Amino acid sequence: MRTTLTLDPDVAERARADAARLGRPFKEIVNEAMRVGLEVLAQRSEQGRPYRTEAVPMGLREGLSYDDIGELLVRAETEDFR
Repeated sequence: MRTTLTLDPDVAERARADAARLGRPFKEIVNEAMRVGLEVLAQRSEQGRPYRTEAVPMGLREGLSYDDIGELLVRAETEDFR
């Protein structure tokens, strides 16, 4: 199938350099790169969206002063803190 693509200059240069280095036609290099790239895109879409959790407001505990971080840390580190 024939089609017209506009390649970014850096992509075209890389494909030409790879074709020359490998001694293969430019067309083959571009087709192989497209196959690999399309496979990666297909795998990404199969993985779905990243896992996300919803935030839940937990409120403040009664009897604790949230103005004194040091006190909170001491109380949190004691065994009987629940």
